[in-house]
Amino acid sequence: MPELPDVTVYIEALERFVVRRTLERARAINPFILRSVDPPLSAVEQREVTGASRVGKRVVLSLSDDLHVVIHLMIAGRLRWREKGQKPPGKIAQAQFEFPHGTLFLTEAGSKRRASLHVVRGIEAVRAMDRGGIDVFVATRDEFAARLRGENHTLKRSLTDPRFFDGIGNAYSDEILHRARLSPMTLTSRLSDDEIARLFDATRETLTDWIGRLRAQVGQGFPETVTAFHERMAVHGRYGKPCPVCGTPVQRIRYADNETNYCARCQTGGKLLADRALSRLLKQDWPRSIDELE
Repeated sequence: MPELPDVTVYIEALERFVVRRTLERARAINPFILRSVDPPLSAVEQREVTGASRVGKRVVLSLSDDLHVVIHLMIAGRLRWREKGQKPPGKIAQAQFEFPHGTLFLTEAGSKRRASLHVVRGIEAVRAMDRGGIDVFVATRDEFAARLRGENHTLKRSLTDPRFFDGIGNAYSDEILHRARLSPMTLTSRLSDDEIARLFDATRETLTDWIGRLRAQVGQGFPETVTAFHERMAVHGRYGKPCPVCGTPVQRIRYADNETNYCARCQTGGKLLADRALSRLLKQDWPRSIDELE
């Protein structure tokens, strides 16, 4: 799922490509993608795009007459730009927005249809979609700590909960926790002030670092390779590969459609965290430490 760094770069590209341009035609290629009825999608046609912004992980295109197109990309949704005369993205296209100089497509790969498109009137309707998570670039360290300690959950769950923090998902939470040298399974109620300070700094540094990397990768173009897996990531999606800090093979915990990646030496004092499926299968044979595994 595109997270804060990815969405930030999308917004910046939209500012370059479509802001102050007239949206000539909007079409839901797959009717299921459109989750609102009033105003109709046709209401945004022949209107100037006045701004691009985000609400959490949602992309917002604002148009004249206080109309807003709100796009939630979910896991497999992406935005793609095609200049006039270029080949469209094919069967994965779910919606399209035509401009005089090109077309913005909302695509979604796979068979599951999770991405969504809303058309709303008024900024308050946009704000109503905000889950309430704080912006870590605006929040103070005390506000950050208050959110962590407001409910007792694992660090992984708290960082990815949109009610607590804005725009952080599975991929960047792994990277943040590795930089902070904290276990994803640590309960927030057990964090010391020093650990919270470390996590606060790591969150800002990690997101800033990746926004910069993605900006450099895109340049003045449009993001075409948005992915949760990057070769330069420290642990996310790098199971079995060496930790860039200590060289220990990266470990993982699998659950549902996601997995958590971590370094046992850097983050858990050498302890292997139980994988729900595999540890149950192996029972007493499940290794308790990275040294046993090696």
